[in-house]
Amino acid sequence: MPLTPDDIETLRRLEESLWRAETRFDRAHMERVLAPGFFEFGRSGRRYDRAQILAHSGGTIRATLPLSRFAVHPIGADAALVTYVSEVAYDTVERANRSSLWLRTEKGWRLQFHQGTPVA
Repeated sequence: MPLTPDDIETLRRLEESLWRAETRFDRAHMERVLAPGFFEFGRSGRRYDRAQILAHSGGTIRATLPLSRFAVHPIGADAALVTYVSEVAYDTVERANRSSLWLRTEKGWRLQFHQGTPVA
């Protein structure tokens, strides 16, 4: 079964929720979104697991939304690779190529893996 326009919009909404402080630092939301085996290779090159992401207590996220170059690449009926470029303002604007592997489960779409790579 191919991904529907509703699937694509759901994935966009979920991905953008990771860049909004009110949802990123809402533990219940993140527990629903992150798959049990979730891990990430951050823009810094560090590896983070689900527990480390859930333990992060909060802060301000100055990300540009909507996400630039957002695209959904179907892998199968129940898997999709989401790609985009993030732009986050710190002292300067930092850009990164991003990729996320989403799996459709009986509980909805869950994020299995994420990677950020600095834009040269």
